[in-house]
Amino acid sequence: METIHVPRPSPKKAMNPDRPVNALLLAQISHLQHAESRLPLRYRSEVYIHAIKTEGEAAEYIREVTEAIHQAHADAAKQRAKRAPKRGLEIAAAAEPPKRKSTSKGKTKSSKRAKK
Repeated sequence: METIHVPRPSPKKAMNPDRPVNALLLAQISHLQHAESRLPLRYRSEVYIHAIKTEGEAAEYIREVTEAIHQAHADAAKQRAKRAPKRGLEIAAAAEPPKRKSTSKGKTKSSKRAKK
């Protein structure tokens, strides 16, 4: 298989906060807005996404929503840990299940055939 050379972006051109936002960033912003809409109200930003026009504004919104999602998950984990039931008493001894008695009495059919 032939190797495809992909040039690395130069640091100066990689991110320009004043450059107009492109379609890829707009799609990412849309997905983040959907994720943000599922968060409790206290974690949501007050950013109107249709007003985002530059990469810098997009980066700020992405950072805010990502931090809010992480904070919401961390707070939920703390709440689950608080509500987790404490370990109660463990059973000191467990009974072994009774041994099953064999229901067949005598010889099996295969052993009777072998004798004939």
